[in-house]
Amino acid sequence: MPLLRPSADAADVNDPARRPRTGRAVAVLVLVTLAALIPLLGPPAALDGTGEAAAPGVGGIALLRGVLFAALCVPLGELFVLRLTRRLPGSPLERPRSRAAFANVAGFAAALLLASVVATGNLIPHSLGQIDVGGLYDSRDGRLALLEVNAFPVAALCARSRRPAAQVWPLSAVVVAEALRAHPVTEQSPLTGSGLTLVHLTCAALWAGGLLHTLRTLRQWHGDASGAALLGLYARVAAVLLAALTATGVCSALRRMPSATILDQLTTTAYGRTLLAKVILVAAVAVLALWARIRLRRAPDPLTAYAPARVEVIALGAVVAVSGLLTALPLPIRWS
Repeated sequence: MPLLRPSADAADVNDPARRPRTGRAVAVLVLVTLAALIPLLGPPAALDGTGEAAAPGVGGIALLRGVLFAALCVPLGELFVLRLTRRLPGSPLERPRSRAAFANVAGFAAALLLASVVATGNLIPHSLGQIDVGGLYDSRDGRLALLEVNAFPVAALCARSRRPAAQVWPLSAVVVAEALRAHPVTEQSPLTGSGLTLVHLTCAALWAGGLLHTLRTLRQWHGDASGAALLGLYARVAAVLLAALTATGVCSALRRMPSATILDQLTTTAYGRTLLAKVILVAAVAVLALWARIRLRRAPDPLTAYAPARVEVIALGAVVAVSGLLTALPLPIRWS
């Protein structure tokens, strides 16, 4: 959770001659590529030896869901951090350029492609003629897909308007749609599952997107003393978000895999293996967050917490990619 020191080391990091924008762009491109490889290459490894069959195009669907989740994180994180900065009197007026509109456009593209899969009977369409757009209105999944397709452009328009905070409403509609989609009416207590997913997805978006925008804001402030205060505010809220994420994640896992079978299913099913990978990544993120919090409290310069926080952002990106993969894999059998 963290930032750059206004020391000589920090000056070296911020020095354009030492760290050109092209270098940062290449680093971001590499990280995005690696994150994309997780859902694309993950299904064969997760399914190997389980005897389970994945739906057609599972890698592409996992990638699209990862993009959709990331598209939620960016604007919701920006709104969250902007609200935190208002609680800091005397903080610099400079703000990093918003990426919400671009994220919403990416979310719209992902939602549109996912809707085309639903419109083809959950098969990968190979031509426009296979896509039954009208059929989307006849099914629950189709209507939820249409809701997401429409919500992202509205959010993009709100992001470019004079009231960017209004995008919270269409983005909330996407979160609700995802929570409902993940729990069909045929499962036991679907509303309970949707409620857990709603809280889990909201907390995850605020945590990941909030940390990303906090670090961007700290970089924009160039070591101003308000940076440490903003980092502290974010850290306190992030602790609550992590607790809620853990609680809802455990409850959701027990609903999918009862406690008597969970240890077996974590290693013998694709869903369980991917869930285990996600748990390990989240545990690593929690350790990095704790490390940053210790630096924030005890280090002579609180802004040294920037280093572990930057690694935390990368790890959270991997968590988002694995989450996209998790939603595309077949659900485990609920053993009695």
